[in-house]
Amino acid sequence: MAIEHTFSILKPDATRRNLTGAINALIEKAGLRIIAQKRVRFTREQAETFYAVHKARPFFGELVDTMISGPVVVQVLEGEDAIKKYRDVLGATDPAKADPGTIRKEFAVSLGENSAHGSDAPETAAVEIAQWFSGNEIVG
Repeated sequence: MAIEHTFSILKPDATRRNLTGAINALIEKAGLRIIAQKRVRFTREQAETFYAVHKARPFFGELVDTMISGPVVVQVLEGEDAIKKYRDVLGATDPAKADPGTIRKEFAVSLGENSAHGSDAPETAAVEIAQWFSGNEIVG
């Protein structure tokens, strides 16, 4: 397997409850390295751009409002099969359906406040990483 990069967001519900360290511990326990990380605040425009794929869905407005409600932690993760590995540690989008020990099962408040986001494909990861990090901010 090749070394991959993936993108992660620790969402406002997680940062509000000081869960960054606990979530990072699960990420690292899964064998992923955090090679870039910063705390930022999404603007409405950034959130709408980031989640544009969901624009036609009924939850889009609520999603954008949630993402601009407080600071987030954006990250670049590195590891073998990093995208799949991170999606496994995230757990199902719906925390009620997530496996025990996953980020969403352990920390999510609800379906809308599910604590973290992860890229779903290499192409998506590349676009998402480029939206938040320049090359010199990613240090493997």
